[in-house]
Amino acid sequence: MREIAFIKQNAEKWEQFDQIIKNRQALSPDQLSDLYLSLQDDLSYARTFYPASTTTKYLNELTAHFHRKIYKTKSERSSRFITFWRYEVPYAVLRSQRQLFYSLLFFLLSIAIGVVSSAHDEDFVRLILGDSYVDMTIENIRKGDPMAVYDSMHRTGMFIAISSNNIMVSFITYLEGIFFSLGSYYQLFRNGIMVGVFQYFFYERDLFWTSFSAIFLHGALELSAIIIAGGAGIVLGNSLLFPGTYSRKDALVEAGKRSLKIVVGLIPVFITAGFIESFITRLYNQMPAFIHIMIIGSSIAFIIWYFIIYPHQLAKKHGAAEISAL
Repeated sequence: MREIAFIKQNAEKWEQFDQIIKNRQALSPDQLSDLYLSLQDDLSYARTFYPASTTTKYLNELTAHFHRKIYKTKSERSSRFITFWRYEVPYAVLRSQRQLFYSLLFFLLSIAIGVVSSAHDEDFVRLILGDSYVDMTIENIRKGDPMAVYDSMHRTGMFIAISSNNIMVSFITYLEGIFFSLGSYYQLFRNGIMVGVFQYFFYERDLFWTSFSAIFLHGALELSAIIIAGGAGIVLGNSLLFPGTYSRKDALVEAGKRSLKIVVGLIPVFITAGFIESFITRLYNQMPAFIHIMIIGSSIAFIIWYFIIYPHQLAKKHGAAEISAL
């Protein structure tokens, strides 16, 4: 975007910010945070594309004023940490809701393909899950403990390994979106197929609820996070496919910042899922059914609230104009 177009697009907003400072207008902490986030994004954009411009200098000074107002009684690090998950991640999710919806639909379609393929080809499960895993699980079922695989590792080592792997998979799913979204779709397809095959494998043996309630203790968070990471990757890839009025470079920079916030915001979700899988799922046989339902229901409720309901609540509270600037 040319600098003059950038100024014209945002001049009215910056003038309002100037007036707030000059008139010493009293604002709530939430309003100050919202204005500061908006200015941060504008300043970041100006520093990237107009580093020596007077516009960048002006925005730097304007942002500094809001910075002092917000952080005069708090340390920058702690406030920034809270602001990131309270505002930046939900706003990034809100602006990416279409791509996240595409990711969800494609993942569900992939699960359906895995189920149908397993139903029509008895060897398909071994092709996807591998002979060793299938044989081990069949033996565990014969022994009366279908979920025995979760007792095979030490709790702490399992937690570290699973959490690290899940975070790595999410970043791979995201980063492969740079290949015009195809890489993210491939990872969603791969994971969806595995889920469908796995669940059908247990369904054939009249163990669907056993597998579902055990796997989704942690899978409700883990699979949701993979879908969201896939959506972030689609945001990245679509910026190259459909840059709109921006150059592809500008569109990629903007989409990269927004989508990266989403993926980084998933890290606590993956850590929580890893903890559940390592310390709780292995106790499956010792827990009553209502505990399984409570954990799964709470996990799904959190995902729906934080990634769907809460972003729309923020938009309703602060207005579409402020949201679009973030």
